[in-house]
Amino acid sequence: MGTRGGQNRVRIISQLRNKPSNKNQLSQDLGLDYKGIEHHIKTLEKNNLVTKMGTKYGVVYFVSQLFEEGEAVFDEIVAKLKKVGGPEWSR
Repeated sequence: MGTRGGQNRVRIISQLRNKPSNKNQLSQDLGLDYKGIEHHIKTLEKNNLVTKMGTKYGVVYFVSQLFEEGEAVFDEIVAKLKKVGGPEWSR
């Protein structure tokens, strides 16, 4: 997750851990473009890191069971990236 997209996906996952949200809420809360949120959510779904409940505009996203099982590894990676990755990782 060393790319700019990776940073945004980390922010999305962090948000969903604390507050399951729809795409519009994620866009507003994180200050990201809605189309960007759609792209990142699709990538996270493809990699089984997020799951959804509901249909159409009522879809709410959560972190997946797979993510929860590897949560400690995620936290460790993010901590290391913040330590060596510069100020853009400290958000």
